[in-house]
Amino acid sequence: GLQVYVPLNTAVSYDETKDLSRALAQHLEQEHVDRVTSNMSKAVRKGKVFVDWSQNDEHKTTVCVYSLRAKEEPTVSTPVTWSEVENCLKKKKSELLKFRSDQVLARVKKLGDLFEPVEELKQKLPKKWEL
Repeated sequence: GLQVYVPLNTAVSYDETKDLSRALAQHLEQEHVDRVTSNMSKAVRKGKVFVDWSQNDEHKTTVCVYSLRAKEEPTVSTPVTWSEVENCLKKKKSELLKFRSDQVLARVKKLGDLFEPVEELKQKLPKKWEL
């Protein structure tokens, strides 16, 4: 799966971030009915992009960047560029976004830490949002 991080540098509650993420997920679902769902049901999700707004909860866990995934061939949760995502979609090859630890070390050496701007960006959760 692909995780999208939205850095918030002010004190906000899980309820506030969950409300915003739910609203965004439902908006995307309404705009792209045939391609996007915010419904957790696996039957409904088949063949669609699932926007999991429920992850914004203090009782949920999310793997952080540069973490190893415990699989037969361990891969690393790796920040990617939007052009890499577009290339993956164009070529229909999800493996283009899977990285082993040795590949990640080479990427960071070549590209720098792609996650660093997320940690430095300053922004606030809007008081109201219109979608």
